[in-house]
Amino acid sequence: MSDLRPKRCGQRNEPHAVGVARLAGRQEGVVKEAQLREVGLNRFAVRRWVQAGRLHRLFPGVYAVGHTALTTRGQLVAGLFYAGDGAALSHGTATHWWSLIRRPPDLIHISMRHHRKAVAGLVLHRPRHLERVFLHRIPVTPVARTLLDFAANASHNEVRKALANADYRNLLRLPQLGSTMGKGLPGSATLRRAVDAHLPQLAETNGPLEEEFMFVCERAGIPIPLPNHWVGDARVDALWPDERVVVELDSKSAHGSDAQRMVDHQRDMKLRDLGYTVRRYSWYQVFFTPDAVIADLTQTLAARRGSAPGTLR
Repeated sequence: MSDLRPKRCGQRNEPHAVGVARLAGRQEGVVKEAQLREVGLNRFAVRRWVQAGRLHRLFPGVYAVGHTALTTRGQLVAGLFYAGDGAALSHGTATHWWSLIRRPPDLIHISMRHHRKAVAGLVLHRPRHLERVFLHRIPVTPVARTLLDFAANASHNEVRKALANADYRNLLRLPQLGSTMGKGLPGSATLRRAVDAHLPQLAETNGPLEEEFMFVCERAGIPIPLPNHWVGDARVDALWPDERVVVELDSKSAHGSDAQRMVDHQRDMKLRDLGYTVRRYSWYQVFFTPDAVIADLTQTLAARRGSAPGTLR
């Protein structure tokens, strides 16, 4: 942080630089203008620091110190600083901060108590009642409220995935959602449908291909398999233990090379030696020709159920 030390202002400004550096170190590289005043920088000094590149304006009254290469956490802190006291991450941003979805939304969603002018990069909400908790020292809406807000703009299956993750990690009990959902509240209808169609196995899937395969099985009335289950020393994508059927799902990125295909074939041979029937379906088959997948899988499961005890097919 040595670039904070003014080159022309002499020793009398050094305490200001030290104070700003300490603030930035505690706050992910972000400071509020009110804090700059507290360490002795008036508005004219702040303007000079901005012109010199020592401060970078992120939002009105909020600055990055020294550079704008903020971490994700720093970006969230900046947004919360702008939203004011009592603000909290909410909606999709809170859902991601709780690790209930894989990717954060493009814009940062924050619920706040005070009115603030809209600014680029933030989506500001003013709910009637705002409750917040702290997760990793960042204020965020509680899980139940987070799911309700997320459901206002997410798809049915996206909400089901987030709900499954919350349930799997014991972040809430499903009955808790009843007091959160209210008639006419945005997201209530979608969240209620997600609760009614709760699919816990979604929490153990890895990525959209595995999730879509679960939905394909669900729509076809095929029993939901165990996702990412160990069979011997192999972790398989989907397993029907009673029928001893394994399904492996091949994405281009993970199974596109000759070397990876060789590994896959070796795994399949080991699984067959253990008495399992192995089926492989590609991304294209699952997403674009699911009827063919359903027909093949239904036939495979039926054949294994019809096998005599001890007979392998």
